[in-house]
Amino acid sequence: MASANHSRAQVNDPLFNATLKTLLSHNVPEISVKDAVTRYDAVFLDAREKAEYDVSHIKGARYIGYDDFDFSRVKNLKQNQPLIVYCSVGYRSEKITEKLKTYGFSNVSNLYGGIFEWVNEGYKVYDNSGMTTEKVHAYDKTWGIWLKKGEKVY
Repeated sequence: MASANHSRAQVNDPLFNATLKTLLSHNVPEISVKDAVTRYDAVFLDAREKAEYDVSHIKGARYIGYDDFDFSRVKNLKQNQPLIVYCSVGYRSEKITEKLKTYGFSNVSNLYGGIFEWVNEGYKVYDNSGMTTEKVHAYDKTWGIWLKKGEKVY
């Protein structure tokens, strides 16, 4: 997968970018939103909690969870399938990306800036009925400051 590393993956907000540089371990491949939107062959995996996924998610994304992550949700994927894992900002998805790599998935990347940056860049998210929505689960008010567009839901 043509994924970025931490020296290339960026988000537009300099303060958000600085936060991510220190928050994340940068020990897995990272991909920017700009690069991820062009990856039509990739499967998006949502590593947030079910309540967050139910508010909105990237079109076609599979819910895999974080606290309740279960390998059975990904066992039918090919180990060389391009996978892009995301959460709110990239922390939880980085941890799940690590797990997927230990399970033998060789083509997996963490979405740098997560669904917050996806929405901040103007890309659509979808509810469980498949309709576009402005609603985005903002995790909590501390992390929600990084979501600049959309309607925050807590």
